[in-house]
Amino acid sequence: MRVYLDCNATAPLRPEAKAAMLAALETPANPSSVHGEGRVARACIEEARRTLAAVAGVSPGNVTFTSGGTEANALALLGALQAAADAGQRITRLIISPVEHDSVLRTAQQATSFHAGLRLSEVAVDRDGIVDLDALRTLLMQGKGRALVSIMAVNNETGVIQPVREIARVCHENGALFHCDAVQALGKIPCTLVDLGADMLTFSAHKIGGPQGAGALVCAPSVTLAPLLVGGAQENGLRAGTQATVNLAGFAAALGATHEPLSPTLRDGLEQELLQACPDAIVFGRSAARVGNTTCIAAAGVPAETLVIGLDLEGFAVSAGSACSSGRVARSHVLGAMGVDPSLAECAIRISSGWNTTEAGMQAFARSWAAIVSRARARVAA
Repeated sequence: MRVYLDCNATAPLRPEAKAAMLAALETPANPSSVHGEGRVARACIEEARRTLAAVAGVSPGNVTFTSGGTEANALALLGALQAAADAGQRITRLIISPVEHDSVLRTAQQATSFHAGLRLSEVAVDRDGIVDLDALRTLLMQGKGRALVSIMAVNNETGVIQPVREIARVCHENGALFHCDAVQALGKIPCTLVDLGADMLTFSAHKIGGPQGAGALVCAPSVTLAPLLVGGAQENGLRAGTQATVNLAGFAAALGATHEPLSPTLRDGLEQELLQACPDAIVFGRSAARVGNTTCIAAAGVPAETLVIGLDLEGFAVSAGSACSSGRVARSHVLGAMGVDPSLAECAIRISSGWNTTEAGMQAFARSWAAIVSRARARVAA
């Protein structure tokens, strides 16, 4: 029996989502078609839109469905920059943090090649990866022209929660537009526009037990965007292309089944066992507010690759605390920004539980992790 503990990458599909998707497959029609079957498909999508709008505290017209979080982040950044340029009100500064997801980091870099004169800045973070509000305020006050700020709500590697409402206040006090990547926050903390104070929020279905291939960008009514994809009038003209009816039905069902945030009880119990077995291990972000399902831990001298492979062989699915490229573990830019020594960062793994995680599974994982760490260190000492 395998124990899956990589839910921050993709959570297992909820039974409710699977059932909704199978039902949607019974009407294989294009939701833009005007015939009866098309209207049924369209009704399914609009029901999903209403469901997400209720969760985000907006009207359905302020929800734009995308293929996932990456596309939604790109639409937020590039769409806002282009819309401002089209209106003759150019955004001249783009501010992000160094702990953002690669979809924000790389899109921000791309934006500077699309928009001449756009200045890209990174705001400092502390040793827990939390944005320095004073540094953000200084960046906003010292620069010229309007700014767009993009800061995530919850870090995908450490689970650390940013002070999003305070970030939003600083942005708005200085006339900046604020986008928040809330992909890892959905289902874990309140995620309405009012709760977070953002102008734009990014969501993704497969992090909460929905299917891959469905995401959304939620915007305040005051936000104007330019589309990235053109060719059709879908999604109020903001995202051309036939909507993924089946995936969006699963997204809505997963949202409906996500009744309350995951309790930190399992996480806290796991961390206690891991640190008892290996007292010198480091849990990153432990002193900060975190969502209840994520542990990023390193045992010095035991490479993440050794742990991920060893745990996989023993029936446990986890990931390195860093991104993987071509099957190789790369150093985490998140831990680097937090000032973690590179040799320790290379030992970090991420354990992320989900809706179907059990206490027995966590305990079994803790025993295997401790045994692998002990064997690895014994080999080094021999």
